[in-house]
Amino acid sequence: VQLVVSGGGSVQAGGSLLVSCTSSGGTFHDSDIAWFRQAPGNECEWVSGINTDGTRYYADSVKGRFTISRDNAKNTVFLQMNSLKPEDTAAYYCQADGWTKLRCWGQGTQVTVSS
Repeated sequence: VQLVVSGGGSVQAGGSLLVSCTSSGGTFHDSDIAWFRQAPGNECEWVSGINTDGTRYYADSVKGRFTISRDNAKNTVFLQMNSLKPEDTAAYYCQADGWTKLRCWGQGTQVTVSS
């Protein structure tokens, strides 16, 4: 499965952004999808994940502010990010096949939050 990430950008603290992850090489309705992020000089961090049955999981650092969702008909997973903080600044990546391993590689999108 090849995933294409879109969205991201720059926003002031307190603002919102939507990032999307779309399968370009097939369907991923039978895969758990995860979002990861990595800021310069920091380790890769798991952000959120969604199972094939729609169950959602969040890191404590984003719980209550980020919402993950999936639209299997469009082969797309979304990450709605609200109440953004400067510490959310990072490159964001999506990956298929769960989140047991940290994977901050591939095509990502930059999210920059200014104070």
